[in-house]
Amino acid sequence: MNQKNSLGLDICFKDLDNPIDLFTEWFEKAKKTEINDPNALSLATSDNKGVPSARMVLLKNFNEQEFTFYTNLNSKKSEDLKQNPNASMCFYWKSLKRQIRISGTVTKISDEIADEYYSSRSYGSKIGAWASNQSAVLNNRKELFKSIEKFKKKFSDKNNITRPNYWSGWSLKPLEIEFWLQVDDRLHERLKYKKKNEIWNKFLLNP
Repeated sequence: MNQKNSLGLDICFKDLDNPIDLFTEWFEKAKKTEINDPNALSLATSDNKGVPSARMVLLKNFNEQEFTFYTNLNSKKSEDLKQNPNASMCFYWKSLKRQIRISGTVTKISDEIADEYYSSRSYGSKIGAWASNQSAVLNNRKELFKSIEKFKKKFSDKNNITRPNYWSGWSLKPLEIEFWLQVDDRLHERLKYKKKNEIWNKFLLNP
């Protein structure tokens, strides 16, 4: 018989007051079971007219206060976030039959943090940040490769590549976090945490 927590959910939901602690446990489990990119998430944004847009990005850091990803500041996602700082992240780990949704507001990270992460990237990724005018129309792939070669010549010293000022990161401050577990007959188990006055409250949701 499957073990249950105090709310009658599968024991994988634990009995934790802080959702970040539960996220950490699920994320560490996903690192062991997901074949590729357990840190991949769908990021949903919308512009100032409310038109939504979603795409996959990679989570690069998280802590009690924020979940961070990096991108071109001129990209569609960044343009949306500049207009409307509300966003939502969705992680889905098929190997675990688990999903986590995180909603909140975003802010741009500091230059110091962006510099530190950029310096940890591979040479090719650093060049790509310079060469790609992300989300802009590309006439053909040769145009991109030509740009890559141009910046390889400019930054021939692989240990000395500065970060483009239009490339940085965004951090989402969570206000709501929902944990979901797939169950037979679509009777999925859902646990939601909602922050109010810096305190997390939790409750069950219907499937």
